Amino acid sequence: MTTITVPITKELEYFIDEELASGTSESKAHLVRFALKRLREERALARLQEAEADIKASRVYKGDLKKLVKRF
Repeated sequence: MTTITVPITKELEYFIDEELASGTSESKAHLVRFALKRLREERALARLQEAEADIKASRVYKGDLKKLVKRF
């Protein structure tokens, strides 16, 4: 596992301290890892929603991928 050092604002530091005091996380590292995992999940969900919107709007290509790439 890699360790990184990230400067944060006082506001974020207070938020982290509040979360730790409330018992929602076991450590600062755990809280940051949890937040990053949630961000990754949210981005993946956003990509799926974009894909669904493209399908509904008929912005899709069908056929042989290699042939489609050559056309563009």
